[in-house]
Amino acid sequence: MTVAAMYPGTFDPITLGHEHLVRRAAVLFDRVVVAIATNTGSKAPMFTSEERVAMAANALADIDNVEVTGYEGLTVDFARENGLRVIVRGLRAVSDFEYEFQLANMNRHLTDEVETAFLTPTEKYTFISSSLVREVAELGGNVSEFVSTQVGLALLERCGRT
Repeated sequence: MTVAAMYPGTFDPITLGHEHLVRRAAVLFDRVVVAIATNTGSKAPMFTSEERVAMAANALADIDNVEVTGYEGLTVDFARENGLRVIVRGLRAVSDFEYEFQLANMNRHLTDEVETAFLTPTEKYTFISSSLVREVAELGGNVSEFVSTQVGLALLERCGRT
């Protein structure tokens, strides 16, 4: 039996922590879809949906069983419509757990066809988040330890530092 999973998020931008989780998920599942949400709710993304998809696709291009796409609507609907049986979520700290637990339970309430699997990051990535990386970049800090070279260049350009 092949098992396909999705790793949903806004990825604004994709970080090395995200990349690491995708690489680990790609070992566990036959197919992994990195699904980039175009409807970000209350979040105001720095990058457009198309830019986020392109950055993630570039960062993950070397992994054969990973694909990157944008999506709209409910995550569980996207999963069901694309034959994705598992939603992969990252847990960096205890503070993530409560929100992720609620989300997993809501998704289970919406459908019993999709399960949630939690992965924890390697220690060196536990403090990295897209919002912190954006803030560091906007304030002129060096983000090269947190994102790929291509993403770092996009951040510099977006922050007017090129």
